[in-house]
Amino acid sequence: MKTILYARVSTGDQTIAHQEAQAAAVGFVVDEVVADDGVSGLSTCLRERPQGRRLFDLLRRGDVLVVRWVDRLGRNYADVCDTLREMMRRGVVVRTVIHRLTFDGATADPMQQAVRDALIGFMAATAQAQAEAMREAQKAGIAQARARSDVYRGRKPSFSRAQYEAVRSALVEGRGISAIAVATGLSRQTVYRIRDNAAEAEAALARWA
Repeated sequence: MKTILYARVSTGDQTIAHQEAQAAAVGFVVDEVVADDGVSGLSTCLRERPQGRRLFDLLRRGDVLVVRWVDRLGRNYADVCDTLREMMRRGVVVRTVIHRLTFDGATADPMQQAVRDALIGFMAATAQAQAEAMREAQKAGIAQARARSDVYRGRKPSFSRAQYEAVRSALVEGRGISAIAVATGLSRQTVYRIRDNAAEAEAALARWA
């Protein structure tokens, strides 16, 4: 039996090294890292990614698949649900770094199965909703930037694209403002501004790109 960390990085998202460090920090001893870099989790299913296909070939019954959060598997509701259920059918245990959740097919109790499946559905839906909200915020930000670019660029944002997306992801995951500020290196006030007006934060990034 082995433990495999799957990491996925899309443009401006967390680095693979960061995801490895997070897993190690909470006690995971990883035998192998499989990673896709620059791949969208919304438009590209896990099986269609170069290393995602390899992941399915590597995993065997009794192995543990570690992911930072289910959004690393994907941001498409149906794909994430199908992936988690396929892993459980294969006898693979899926564990998340954030909140230390465990998904396996060991239980035969129908009530426990129902709770587990409901949680899978909720998290998969949250991952897709987050991705769509970020995409809409980006569109709105670009539109605002274009409308104002000929007039005034405003103050340069105190956060990078990677920090912005890290904050948005952490907020959806339910992490506290102080914890997010520490993890991203931003002030609490900046995290609040991003939370309260994501479109304007996106617009500021677009204006200063």
